[in-house]
Amino acid sequence: MQSLGDRIKYLRERKKLVQKELAEKAGLTIVQLSRYETNDRKPDPDTLKRLADILETSGDYLLGRTDDPSPSPKQSMDAEELAEFEAFINDPENGIFFKDYLKAPAERREEMRMIFKILQEKEKDRKPGDRQGE
Repeated sequence: MQSLGDRIKYLRERKKLVQKELAEKAGLTIVQLSRYETNDRKPDPDTLKRLADILETSGDYLLGRTDDPSPSPKQSMDAEELAEFEAFINDPENGIFFKDYLKAPAERREEMRMIFKILQEKEKDRKPGDRQGE
């Protein structure tokens, strides 16, 4: 099994970055990055997240929880999207569809928010008078 340092180095090289370039992008010194790659040190959670974002992978891959270096799809909404969603479900005309949202477990609420995003995306360019779903 590859170590965290091996995975960081592998992805850095795959992106054709030298240590200096990755260190600059991640707000690290070359020494810090080198220590991560040689497993002398472990990055803190914020640094791990920055490295995952820059290397276009998931924290799970870097930590060895998966062997798939593909980035995780964005799962949650940002604060503005969440506020818009909650306003939508609190509208009595729309809320019937999401009536159990507030009582649902977290996983179910996330699924309901994703359904909302899908519907919102389908309707974003629809003009008044257009048929729904077109």
